Amino acid sequence: MRIALLTYSTKPRGGVVHTLALAEALVALGPAHGVDAVDVWTLGRGGDATFFRPVDPRVGVRAVPFPGVDGEPVGARIERSIRVLGEAFGAAAGGAGGAGGAGGAEYDVVHAQDCISANAVLRAGVACRRTVHHLDTFTTPELVACHDRAVAEPSALACVSASVAAEVAAGWGREPVVIPNGVDAARFAAGAVDRAGRAAWARRLGRYVLALGGIEPRKGTLDLLEAFARLRASSPDHADLELVVGGGETLFDYRDYRAAFDARAAALDVEPVVLGPVDDPALPSLVAEAAVLGFTSVKEGFGLAAMEALAAGVPVVSRDLPVLREVLGDTVRFGTGVDDFTRALDAALRRPGDPAPGRALAASYTWEAAARRHLEWYARGSPRDAPRG
Repeated sequence: MRIALLTYSTKPRGGVVHTLALAEALVALGPAHGVDAVDVWTLGRGGDATFFRPVDPRVGVRAVPFPGVDGEPVGARIERSIRVLGEAFGAAAGGAGGAGGAGGAEYDVVHAQDCISANAVLRAGVACRRTVHHLDTFTTPELVACHDRAVAEPSALACVSASVAAEVAAGWGREPVVIPNGVDAARFAAGAVDRAGRAAWARRLGRYVLALGGIEPRKGTLDLLEAFARLRASSPDHADLELVVGGGETLFDYRDYRAAFDARAAALDVEPVVLGPVDDPALPSLVAEAAVLGFTSVKEGFGLAAMEALAAGVPVVSRDLPVLREVLGDTVRFGTGVDDFTRALDAALRRPGDPAPGRALAASYTWEAAARRHLEWYARGSPRDAPRG
C-alpha cells in the first residue's frame, strides 16, 4: 500500500504534528502490515523544504514551494495555497481519472489532514480521505467554502474524538470513524527529568503559566490573559508569575486579535513572554518546567498539548468543552470562563495533585495503535473511492 498524507504547513501546528507522527508510525509497521511507502506532502512556505523537526528517513517529504506575497489577503492566500498544492499533487498522482483509482497513479491511499490539503486534492481530481481534527466557524468566503467542501466531499472521514464526529454527523449527515491521536508521552516524560533543559528555562522565564498554540481566537488567549492578571493580583504568592506563550505559526491572519491582546495586556499591566515557535528539542523541557498549562481553547479536536503536559507531570487548566471532557476526563481542572480559570489556576498552583493519573492517560494513547487503526480504515474502502472526473 502506497500512502500519501497531506498537510498545509511545515510548522509545528497540531495537525502537522499529527501528520508526521502518523507517517512515522505507518512506516514503522512496514511491509509486514501492508505499508510499502508513505509520503507527506506539504506547502513549503517561506522557502521551507523540510519540516520543523527531523522526519524518519523512510518517510518521503514532498514540500511544494510556496513563496510569500506581501499584502496578500487571507482569502487569496487560501485560494493560492489550494491551487499550488493541488497542481503539484495532481501532476504526481495522475489527476482526474488517474490509473490508481482513489489514490491516483502513484498512491493507493490519499489522506488529507486539513481543509486546505483536502481541497487541493479534490481540485486535482483525486479522491481522498480526510481527518477532521476540529470544526471552525469562518467569515472569509474562501475559508467558508474550503471548510465546507473538505467535510462534504472526501470519500471517507475520520475524527480524533467522538465529540467532533458527532458535530460532523449533526452538521453534514456523515458518520466519521473515530481514531484518537497518539501521544509521544515518553518524550514529554523525559522532559520532566531533563534537569539542564528545565534549569535553562527557569533562568530565562522564572515561574510561569504556559500557553501553547500562539495568540489567536481559537486558543482563547484573551481569556487566559484576563485570568492570569486576576490571579497575579489576587495574592503575593503569585506576584512572581510570568505568562508565557509558545507556538503560533498559521496561514491565517490574526493581527486584529493580537492587537487586542497586546492592548489588553498593557491595560492590565501584564507583559507576556511571547516565544513564538519553539525549537522542537527544547519543547519538552519548556512544558515540564511550567507551573501549570493554561488550555483555554474554544475549539479543539483532541487536546494534544494538554496530553503532552500531563505526560510531563504538569497540571492543566482546561476550558470545559465536551471533547476535552471526553479525552482528558478527570485528570485536569475545568473552567467555563475567566472567573473559573482564575480559581482553577490558583488551585493548580497551590495543590498540583498527583501527576500519575495524567501520565498514565497520556501513555495510553500510542501512535502505533493509531497507525494500526488507520490501516484498518484504509482497508475498508468507501463507495466514494473512485477517480474524480
